Amino acid sequence: MARDPVRVLVTGAAGQIGYAIVPMVARGVMLGPDQPVILHMLDIEPAAEALKGVKMELIDAAFPLLKGIIATTDVVEACMGVNIAVMVGGFPRKEGMERKDVMSRNVSIYKAQASALEKHAAPDCKVLVVANPANTNALILKEFAPSIPQKHITCLTRLDHNRALGQISQRLDVEVSDVKNVIIWGNHSSTQYPDVNHATVKTSSGEKPVRELVADDKWLNGDFITTVQQRGAAIIKARKLSSALSAASAACDHIRDWVLGTPKGTWVSMGVYSDGSYGIPPGLIYSFPVTCEKGKWSIVQGLKIDEFSRGKMDATAKELMEEKSLAYSCLN
Repeated sequence: MARDPVRVLVTGAAGQIGYAIVPMVARGVMLGPDQPVILHMLDIEPAAEALKGVKMELIDAAFPLLKGIIATTDVVEACMGVNIAVMVGGFPRKEGMERKDVMSRNVSIYKAQASALEKHAAPDCKVLVVANPANTNALILKEFAPSIPQKHITCLTRLDHNRALGQISQRLDVEVSDVKNVIIWGNHSSTQYPDVNHATVKTSSGEKPVRELVADDKWLNGDFITTVQQRGAAIIKARKLSSALSAASAACDHIRDWVLGTPKGTWVSMGVYSDGSYGIPPGLIYSFPVTCEKGKWSIVQGLKIDEFSRGKMDATAKELMEEKSLAYSCLN
């Protein structure tokens, strides 16, 4: 039986990540090979011509699953009836700018988009915030779209999660698909904590702990963490542009697992609204290990947290509290 198309909004669609993600969505990477989609693409007025070009390319690619394209600079038109919203558009920090200036610009962007989503999106709309500061942008969006359930507003830390999987896979010279259950705790920033204490690798003699196979705590507690934390900066240095392909791919992974479910025995990292689990203050959007089933995520409970991890988890929570205060001060 033919399935109804899902309406997927991508903001900042003419930008680098937007340009990388829309063909992935249209090809079924996000929602599966048998799910038709209608793409809603939003960007700002100065990018209107580029957005038109992206729409032309999508038509030229003749994607069988793509049942319609809305390309607009009008936030209301863009949000109309959407089931999934991937918020890529934001104001990037420029040289010489204070954090508060960036925060203030993003607060006004996310305030406007939140109210359009609340009024015009489908009632079951799932929201993923990608634009930095992602955790705090998601919190602002939640604040100004009170009728969207808080469990439907998330931010992207799957890119960091995938980066951690990639580093372990490279270090051990194993397939990345054989590594699972790393965790990204906290903020999508350089204070995030990539944790391998519960991660395993599939070997010919069963699943083995990553820590046991790497057998180098100095690397795991040092260079591994900083490499994942600063990977974005390393890519900018190499490419002279920020991560786009990997961010787009991670956003598809995030939505796909959320909608279609995580494999049994596997968790992923998502920035979600804290309920106080693991002693993290409620009222923050914080990255936790989660499993997903039937379109709902749940924080994995009962994991043992050592002293080293506790310190790292609290440090990133502290940064998020400071960001929250800064964002709220921009509202006044």
